[in-house]
Amino acid sequence: MAEVEENGDEPPKKKSKLPLVLGLVLAIAGGGGGFYAVQSGMLFGSDSQDEATKHDVPEMAVDMPDVAFVPIDPLVVSLGKGSDSGHLRFRAQLEVGPIYKEEVEKLMPRVVDVLNSYLRALKPGDLESSSVLVRLRAQMLRRIQIVTGSGRVNDLLIMEFVLN
Repeated sequence: MAEVEENGDEPPKKKSKLPLVLGLVLAIAGGGGGFYAVQSGMLFGSDSQDEATKHDVPEMAVDMPDVAFVPIDPLVVSLGKGSDSGHLRFRAQLEVGPIYKEEVEKLMPRVVDVLNSYLRALKPGDLESSSVLVRLRAQMLRRIQIVTGSGRVNDLLIMEFVLN
């Protein structure tokens, strides 16, 4: 029994914490160095200062397209039976070239008539889809372009589309 006591009295050797501390210090230094390299533009963005100076240049306004907007009179269309909503309130503007603004304004009664006819012909189920506005906008724009003539109306901007 004396031999067992001699072996049992020795405490186990403790492992050194130096590799853990050294690894932690190197990880923090590497993270800081990487952050600095990306922030300063050394990596992945050497043009970051060039882009910042581009936004400060007032010449950006020169690139704006030369357009005019023609408002369409607000429309209120009854939806008929079978709809949860009774009326559709619609307001929009037409994007036109400045040289065509007066011509399109002269044709506004026809544009309003086409829109009224199209919106009145819609079924209540046509307005329930989440993507309905994109489809309706394309359909209305095509009808307006037919009425006004080719190349006069560039876009239809829907300002209000409310179901009551």
